[in-house]
Amino acid sequence: MRSGGLDCVPIWAETQLRFKIWNNRMAEIIVYWIDTNIMLRFLAGEPSAQAAAAKKLFSRAAAGEVVLDVSPVIILETYHTLVSFYKVERKVAAEKLTLLLQQPGMKVREEKQVFSTLRFLQTNNVGFADAYLVAGAMTENRPIASFDRDFNKFKGIIRYEPVA
Repeated sequence: MRSGGLDCVPIWAETQLRFKIWNNRMAEIIVYWIDTNIMLRFLAGEPSAQAAAAKKLFSRAAAGEVVLDVSPVIILETYHTLVSFYKVERKVAAEKLTLLLQQPGMKVREEKQVFSTLRFLQTNNVGFADAYLVAGAMTENRPIASFDRDFNKFKGIIRYEPVA
Protein backbone atom coordinates (compact mmCIF):
# COMPACT_ATOMS: atom_id res chain seq x y z
CA MET A 1 0.00 0.00 0.00
CA ARG A 2 1.13 3.50 -0.70
CA SER A 3 1.21 6.04 2.04
CA GLY A 4 -0.69 9.25 2.33
CA GLY A 5 -4.40 9.94 2.57
CA LEU A 6 -6.70 8.91 -0.23
CA ASP A 7 -3.81 7.52 -2.28
CA CYS A 8 -3.51 4.73 0.29
CA VAL A 9 -5.18 2.04 -1.81
CA PRO A 10 -4.02 -1.37 -2.94
CA ILE A 11 -2.42 -1.41 -6.38
CA TRP A 12 -5.17 -3.74 -7.67
CA ALA A 13 -7.70 -0.93 -7.12
CA GLU A 14 -6.03 0.98 -9.93
CA THR A 15 -6.45 -1.73 -12.55
CA GLN A 16 -9.77 -0.28 -13.76
CA LEU A 17 -8.65 2.62 -15.92
CA ARG A 18 -10.22 5.03 -18.36
CA PHE A 19 -8.36 7.11 -20.83
CA LYS A 20 -8.54 10.73 -21.92
CA ILE A 21 -6.61 12.83 -24.38
CA TRP A 22 -4.34 15.30 -22.65
CA ASN A 23 -1.96 17.53 -24.67
CA ASN A 24 -2.40 15.26 -27.70
CA ARG A 25 -1.42 12.20 -25.65
CA MET A 26 -3.56 9.54 -24.08
CA ALA A 27 -3.56 9.71 -20.29
CA GLU A 28 -4.84 7.13 -17.83
CA ILE A 29 -7.68 8.00 -15.49
CA ILE A 30 -8.17 5.89 -12.39
CA VAL A 31 -11.74 4.76 -11.68
CA TYR A 32 -12.44 4.38 -7.96
CA TRP A 33 -15.46 2.70 -6.40
CA ILE A 34 -16.62 5.28 -3.89
CA ASP A 35 -17.68 4.31 -0.38
CA THR A 36 -20.47 5.82 1.70
CA ASN A 37 -18.03 7.38 4.16
CA ILE A 38 -16.42 9.51 1.41
CA MET A 39 -19.82 10.86 0.37
CA LEU A 40 -20.87 11.48 3.97
CA ARG A 41 -17.64 13.27 4.91
CA PHE A 42 -18.08 15.56 1.90
CA LEU A 43 -21.77 16.26 2.53
CA ALA A 44 -21.57 16.57 6.33
CA GLY A 45 -18.22 18.38 6.43
CA GLU A 46 -16.96 16.35 9.37
CA PRO A 47 -14.54 15.29 10.61
CA SER A 48 -12.82 18.25 9.00
CA ALA A 49 -9.63 16.49 7.83
CA GLN A 50 -11.60 13.72 6.13
CA ALA A 51 -14.08 16.24 4.73
CA ALA A 52 -11.18 18.18 3.18
CA ALA A 53 -9.74 14.98 1.70
CA ALA A 54 -13.15 14.01 0.30
CA LYS A 55 -13.57 17.50 -1.17
CA LYS A 56 -10.18 17.15 -2.86
CA LEU A 57 -11.20 13.79 -4.33
CA PHE A 58 -14.44 15.23 -5.72
CA SER A 59 -12.46 18.18 -7.13
CA ARG A 60 -10.11 15.74 -8.86
CA ALA A 61 -13.15 13.99 -10.35
CA ALA A 62 -14.63 17.29 -11.53
CA ALA A 63 -11.28 18.14 -13.14
CA GLY A 64 -11.29 14.84 -15.03
CA GLU A 65 -8.33 13.36 -13.17
CA VAL A 66 -10.30 10.42 -11.72
CA VAL A 67 -13.75 8.89 -12.05
CA LEU A 68 -15.83 8.03 -8.98
CA ASP A 69 -18.03 4.98 -9.54
CA VAL A 70 -21.02 4.81 -7.18
CA SER A 71 -23.59 2.04 -6.80
CA PRO A 72 -27.23 2.39 -5.77
CA VAL A 73 -26.44 0.56 -2.51
CA ILE A 74 -23.95 3.26 -1.54
CA ILE A 75 -26.46 5.97 -2.48
CA LEU A 76 -29.09 4.26 -0.32
CA GLU A 77 -26.74 4.02 2.65
CA THR A 78 -25.67 7.65 2.25
CA TYR A 79 -29.30 8.82 2.05
CA HIS A 80 -30.30 6.72 5.06
CA THR A 81 -27.39 8.00 7.16
CA LEU A 82 -28.07 11.62 6.24
CA VAL A 83 -31.71 11.23 7.30
CA SER A 84 -31.33 9.00 10.35
CA PHE A 85 -27.98 10.04 11.87
CA TYR A 86 -27.46 13.61 10.65
CA LYS A 87 -31.21 14.40 10.86
CA VAL A 88 -31.30 15.97 7.39
CA GLU A 89 -34.84 16.29 6.01
CA ARG A 90 -35.64 13.59 3.44
CA LYS A 91 -36.24 16.08 0.64
CA VAL A 92 -33.02 17.97 1.41
CA ALA A 93 -30.99 14.74 1.59
CA ALA A 94 -32.31 13.70 -1.83
CA GLU A 95 -31.52 17.15 -3.25
CA LYS A 96 -27.96 17.10 -1.88
CA LEU A 97 -27.34 13.64 -3.30
CA THR A 98 -28.77 14.62 -6.67
CA LEU A 99 -26.47 17.64 -6.91
CA LEU A 100 -23.44 15.62 -5.84
CA LEU A 101 -24.12 12.76 -8.24
CA GLN A 102 -24.60 15.16 -11.17
CA GLN A 103 -21.08 16.53 -10.80
CA PRO A 104 -18.54 15.79 -13.53
CA GLY A 105 -16.47 12.70 -12.86
CA MET A 106 -19.27 10.73 -11.23
CA LYS A 107 -20.31 7.40 -12.73
CA VAL A 108 -23.69 6.48 -11.27
CA ARG A 109 -24.69 2.85 -11.69
CA GLU A 110 -28.32 2.40 -12.80
CA GLU A 111 -28.28 6.14 -13.40
CA LYS A 112 -31.79 6.59 -14.77
CA GLN A 113 -33.40 4.62 -11.94
CA VAL A 114 -31.26 6.31 -9.28
CA PHE A 115 -32.11 9.85 -10.42
CA SER A 116 -35.80 8.93 -10.72
CA THR A 117 -35.61 7.54 -7.18
CA LEU A 118 -34.11 10.78 -5.88
CA ARG A 119 -36.84 12.80 -7.66
CA PHE A 120 -39.54 10.64 -6.01
CA LEU A 121 -37.89 11.16 -2.62
CA GLN A 122 -38.04 14.92 -3.12
CA THR A 123 -41.76 14.93 -3.92
CA ASN A 124 -43.23 11.96 -2.03
CA ASN A 125 -43.21 10.80 1.56
CA VAL A 126 -41.79 7.34 0.84
CA GLY A 127 -38.68 5.43 1.77
CA PHE A 128 -35.72 4.91 -0.53
CA ALA A 129 -36.57 1.26 -1.33
CA ASP A 130 -40.16 2.08 -2.32
CA ALA A 131 -39.04 5.03 -4.43
CA TYR A 132 -36.42 2.79 -6.08
CA LEU A 133 -39.06 0.17 -6.91
CA VAL A 134 -41.41 2.78 -8.35
CA ALA A 135 -38.60 4.25 -10.46
CA GLY A 136 -37.69 0.79 -11.75
CA ALA A 137 -41.30 -0.15 -12.47
CA MET A 138 -41.82 3.08 -14.40
CA THR A 139 -38.55 2.77 -16.29
CA GLU A 140 -39.24 -0.80 -17.36
CA ASN A 141 -43.04 -0.52 -17.50
CA ARG A 142 -43.53 -3.43 -15.09
CA PRO A 143 -45.95 -4.01 -12.20
CA ILE A 144 -44.79 -4.24 -8.59
CA ALA A 145 -45.65 -7.33 -6.54
CA SER A 146 -46.31 -6.10 -3.02
CA PHE A 147 -48.77 -6.23 -0.15
CA ASP A 148 -48.01 -2.53 0.47
CA ARG A 149 -51.00 -0.50 -0.73
CA ASP A 150 -48.92 2.70 -0.66
CA PHE A 151 -47.82 1.80 -4.20
CA ASN A 152 -51.40 2.47 -5.33
CA LYS A 153 -50.90 6.21 -4.87
CA PHE A 154 -48.30 6.35 -7.66
CA LYS A 155 -49.87 7.25 -10.98
CA GLY A 156 -48.96 4.74 -13.67
CA ILE A 157 -47.92 2.02 -11.24
CA ILE A 158 -49.73 -1.30 -11.25
CA ARG A 159 -49.48 -3.20 -7.99
CA TYR A 160 -50.00 -6.95 -7.96
CA GLU A 161 -51.02 -8.38 -4.60
CA PRO A 162 -50.44 -12.13 -4.38
CA VAL A 163 -53.29 -14.23 -3.03
CA ALA A 164 -53.28 -17.67 -1.40
